[in-house]
Amino acid sequence: MNFRFAEESDLPALMALINQAFKVEAFFIVRDRLTSDETHAYFQKGRFLLAEENATLAGVAYVELRGDRSYLGLLSVDPSLQKTGLGHRLMAAAEEFAREMGSHHMDLTVVNLRTELPPFYRKLGYVEDGTAPIRPEMVPRVTQTCHFIRMTKPLGAG
Repeated sequence: MNFRFAEESDLPALMALINQAFKVEAFFIVRDRLTSDETHAYFQKGRFLLAEENATLAGVAYVELRGDRSYLGLLSVDPSLQKTGLGHRLMAAAEEFAREMGSHHMDLTVVNLRTELPPFYRKLGYVEDGTAPIRPEMVPRVTQTCHFIRMTKPLGAG
């Protein structure tokens, strides 16, 4: 498995993978997770870490450097490769990048309706540290009342 950061030419493929991986949220979100405009906006603010095998996109993690604290989001693994440890490896690579860039904490959010996610992230050292409302742009797309659970992990020394 090779890891690299996305270039603009990768955006259509990574958007397709993210939307495929997030189809599990169809029970409460009425459309794809990302539009082309949203993907480009993320690309302008942060970095997409890609996992590739034989030049085929296998996984994606979004990292936004915010000084002492970085944000990780959109963790997505090709459904045929889920439960192979790739998500853990992507997380570790994203955390190492943030640590190398001077961050001491990695933050993420999960939707409370995705009850399988907090235990997954707890196994990786994340702890809940509060809640946040759904972002305003998501409100028209959600079909159930929900909120974000904020989680964080200290990254330690680089």
